[in-house]
Amino acid sequence: MEIDARREGKGLVVSVAGRLDAVSTPDFEKRLLEFVDRGNTMVVIDGGRLNYISSAGLRSILCIAKRLKQGNGILSVAALTGVAKNVFEISGFNAILPIYETVENALEQK
Repeated sequence: MEIDARREGKGLVVSVAGRLDAVSTPDFEKRLLEFVDRGNTMVVIDGGRLNYISSAGLRSILCIAKRLKQGNGILSVAALTGVAKNVFEISGFNAILPIYETVENALEQK
C-alpha cells in the first residue's frame, strides 16, 4: 500500500494505492490520525488506485471519520472503482460517509 498526501485548497487529499487490508491498515490509520492531529479538518481519501479494502480497512476509515467529526471536521471518499467501490456499497458505507465520483467534487463540499 502507498499513501501520498497533498493539500488542495481547504482540504487534505490522501491518495491510497494498493490494498487496504489487515496488514496495511495499522500504518494507514496511524498516518491518517497524524494528519487529523495536525489540525486538518477536511480530509478526502482518493481511492482511485485502491484495489481492495477489507473489513479492517473499513473499520479504520470509520475510526478516522469519528475522530474528525469530534473536531467538527469531515472525512470523505472519492474516485472509488472496482472491488473497493463494491465493498463500500455492499457494506453500506456509502450511507455513512460522503462518497464522491471525483476528488474535485469532494473538495467543493462543506
